[in-house]
Amino acid sequence: MAPPDESGASGGLALSSPAFDDGSEIPRRYGYTNDNASPPLRISGVPGEAESLALVMDDPDAVKPAGKVWDHWVVWNVDPATTRIDEGDPISGAAEGQNSYGERGYGGPNPPDREHTYRFVLYALDTELDLEPGATKADLESAIEAHVLDEARLTGTYAP
Repeated sequence: MAPPDESGASGGLALSSPAFDDGSEIPRRYGYTNDNASPPLRISGVPGEAESLALVMDDPDAVKPAGKVWDHWVVWNVDPATTRIDEGDPISGAAEGQNSYGERGYGGPNPPDREHTYRFVLYALDTELDLEPGATKADLESAIEAHVLDEARLTGTYAP
């Protein structure tokens, strides 16, 4: 699998948001202590052989203050025909896992110390996953091993 290029795409899969550009500031309303609504996302270039998509949003900058990468959103079994995820909407037919807030579903940015960079990583998979709702990112990562056809990345920043 080719590494993602600067547009966030590797091969053909691409992930973007009409709410913010890759590498720019995530609007305040998507923060945990604000509206805590998931941002709108756009998906393109899904490989024809994909059986499902998975999405992870995390914060690697949380390692210093929290002692770990903070998981904000873990989603799997997204229909590969999906081209848009609307703001704040649950993803129809998909399963959501547990975030680091101890909740299921989306938990927005809430950095305790400084501006952090958040990663949205979309995976095109050659299978549907047999995971229980509420599974963790670690569970998802184990389940997708050897099943990733392509991946795309979108990043955004958020400050306290």
